[in-house]
Amino acid sequence: MSNTEKLGGPFTLPGTDVAVHRIGYGAMQLAGPHVFGPPKDRAAAIAVLREAVASGVNHIDTSDFYGPHVTNQIIREALHPYPDGLTIVTKVGGRRGADGSWHPAASPAELKQAVHDNLRNLGLDVLDVVNMRMWGNNGRAPAEGSLAEPFTALAELQRQGLIRHLGVSHVTAKQVKEARGIVPIVCVQNQYNLAHREDERLIDDLAASGIAYVPFFPLGGFTPLQSSTLDDVAAGLDATPMQVALSWLLHRAPNVLLIPGTSSLSHLRENLAAASLQLSPETLERLDSIASPASGVPA
Repeated sequence: MSNTEKLGGPFTLPGTDVAVHRIGYGAMQLAGPHVFGPPKDRAAAIAVLREAVASGVNHIDTSDFYGPHVTNQIIREALHPYPDGLTIVTKVGGRRGADGSWHPAASPAELKQAVHDNLRNLGLDVLDVVNMRMWGNNGRAPAEGSLAEPFTALAELQRQGLIRHLGVSHVTAKQVKEARGIVPIVCVQNQYNLAHREDERLIDDLAASGIAYVPFFPLGGFTPLQSSTLDDVAAGLDATPMQVALSWLLHRAPNVLLIPGTSSLSHLRENLAAASLQLSPETLERLDSIASPASGVPA
């Protein structure tokens, strides 16, 4: 089985020649506890990155505010000079306090500094994809508000040749539309998983335009998915619940790209194997019933 078959790809980002496998790798967990400071085992973090790429992963999601700086520096140590075809996606719009707190950082000056920080720590001359991470409701949920000023600032950095492609993160459908009116976007990164499915309509709208949808917290994030239905389905498939949750996302729409993160080699291998699971229509219907009442999924 080829890497493309094993990792559910390829998917070509709209308006580009960038083709990525549908299962990538999210680097958030390479930093220390609470995504702050260095990892307990830097050598293990490097080993996970190298095995991911050796296994065919060609899409890594990161940010220079993971750590801060730590995750990008580990990526550079592990993988630079980067192999041909590897796409590194980063995000800007936030910063960390000395105590590990999270704060918005979306002024034009802050965004310019963030882009240069990413370039320096990753060892790049140009960033493949940069997502504008909106802060919303104190970082907890998307909230309406114009993104024109920060996104226009990033569009200017793109025109200067520091960024190839742009995307948005933690946004509403209205903000996606506003961003697309400024420059073309290649991806949207929002929270979405079996239980939290507020973006159902947005995913379908983006699919119609060929724009990638990249769910963060695909396995529930800091509170992992818990469901007896998920456990039952997984047992019947001789898979783990988390593999089934990832496979469900791959079945959800052809534009969904996954970035499960881990600092464990065994978990990395489990995550990548999720692409080989085949879910029947009956199984998908059972899994669809897991959505929480507040997720926006019609009853």
